[in-house]
Amino acid sequence: ESKRIKHFYKLLDKYSDMTAEQLYDRYKFQCTALKKQFPLLMSGMWLDSENLKENDIVESVLKHGTLGIGFVGLAECLIGLTGKHHAESEKSQQLGLEIIKYLNNKVDGYKEKYNLNYSILATPAESMAHKACKKDRETYGEIEGITDKIYYTNSNHVPVWYKCTVEEKARIEAP
Repeated sequence: ESKRIKHFYKLLDKYSDMTAEQLYDRYKFQCTALKKQFPLLMSGMWLDSENLKENDIVESVLKHGTLGIGFVGLAECLIGLTGKHHAESEKSQQLGLEIIKYLNNKVDGYKEKYNLNYSILATPAESMAHKACKKDRETYGEIEGITDKIYYTNSNHVPVWYKCTVEEKARIEAP
């Protein structure tokens, strides 16, 4: 395993831990809200919300929700780590699967630590994909295949500009 990949995993640990903690802090803050602040949502739309009184806090309802940790830019990540994205190289495809499995295991750890429903989400997040790419381009400059466009590729998708069949795309993205 290269130094670059080891460094990537250290950063992945740092930022996923930070994200999980931030989500927990937001959850704890939201739990202090009262049922009466959300008349529509607390009218039975959320599990057990109909059992709360108007001035009850909503923690017992929110515990059923999901704290999602999403990702964009797997293709660009793999280009940065290996020089090729997952549709261009079986080695990159395998590394991409390892990264997602690693992140999923981290998220399973957050479920245990916080006793809440943390989940990894392969997200389209177009706004985030654009903002992150723009910020990285400002910080690191234009990097071929990575920041030389206006957005990162959604989640684990094959880049839209890469020519392949629908069957190839599905075979690569599905795992």
